[in-house]
Amino acid sequence: NNIFRISLSLVCAVTSQHLPKNKRPKEPGENRIKPTNKKVKPKIPKIKDRDSADSTPKTQSIMMQVLDKGRFQKPAATLSLLAGQSVELRCKGSRIGWSYPAYLDTFKDSRISIKQNERYGQLTLVNSTSADTGEFSCWGQLCSGYICRKDEAKTGSTYIFFTEKGELFVPSPSYFDVVYLNPDRQAVVPCRVTVLSAKVTLHREFPAKEIPANGTDIVYDMKRGFVYLQPHSEHQGVVYCRAEAGGRSQISIKYQLLYVAVPSGPPSTTILASSNKVKSGDDVSVLCTVLGEPDVEVEFTWIFPGQKDERPVTIQDTWRLIHRGLGHTTRLSQSVITVEDFETIDAGYYICTAQNLQGQTTVATTVEFS
Repeated sequence: NNIFRISLSLVCAVTSQHLPKNKRPKEPGENRIKPTNKKVKPKIPKIKDRDSADSTPKTQSIMMQVLDKGRFQKPAATLSLLAGQSVELRCKGSRIGWSYPAYLDTFKDSRISIKQNERYGQLTLVNSTSADTGEFSCWGQLCSGYICRKDEAKTGSTYIFFTEKGELFVPSPSYFDVVYLNPDRQAVVPCRVTVLSAKVTLHREFPAKEIPANGTDIVYDMKRGFVYLQPHSEHQGVVYCRAEAGGRSQISIKYQLLYVAVPSGPPSTTILASSNKVKSGDDVSVLCTVLGEPDVEVEFTWIFPGQKDERPVTIQDTWRLIHRGLGHTTRLSQSVITVEDFETIDAGYYICTAQNLQGQTTVATTVEFS
């Protein structure tokens, strides 16, 4: 009995030594989970982010893309679709405004339709082509009577690449385009691609070299093309773009970069003879061309070899406005001098001078007797 008492005393002593402070032995049948007397600093929930979010209204995307079998999804910032596919976009709201590639407005294209339903606006494009590549966007409208303004808090947009076999670049309505370089605003060479992964480079025709998009003077924007941030006269000339994707490469149309002093400059003029070597008795024509701003008139004057001998020639001046895509219009002014029954006195320099209010440009070409 004495040994049992001593052992029990030792067990109680050891147990009491290992008890943490402010703890007591548990009574038989007592719940093992007990609140402690340990002081804990209360945690205050963070409300900073919530408050800042509440103070600035979020811009919510109201656009949905309609998929097959009645499914919907929010479109990504960029989509890649095959040409020929149909697209249906819906934007939530009773009054919705829309924006889409200007090409679809050029000929009042019937492939696109816009409807306003009671709760949403609907844009549908069928039989898509690579030329439809571009930004599709919508926004809610806040209206008071007939006056409406854009609701900046309710917008949606997606840029759609319509990929078509053999077309890396968005097709252009012409084989040559003019880009004006104004020192007080950005200039864009609009060689956009139809494949998101395409590598695009900019090149000068003469002297032949690649023009680096260094991010300082020139940057590449897949939605716009090559952007000249601060254009200057050294940038003018003929350029083109080259795209590579999937083992294929393609060259864009050519772009004539014209530096325009404020408000404009002397004519950018070219001259071309129907033939530079002419036989006796043949006819020859020399064409002088100016591509300029739509509202700038151009006057032409000629100096030709048979002028002193009063050699009869025919001179015809014409001009017209041509549409270069993306809402851009250029004035094409031309003068043609025609010589019939070519003789030795007709051989020599044909000099064309084009003049507008800002100055004049003189160009020349030679026609030889063959």
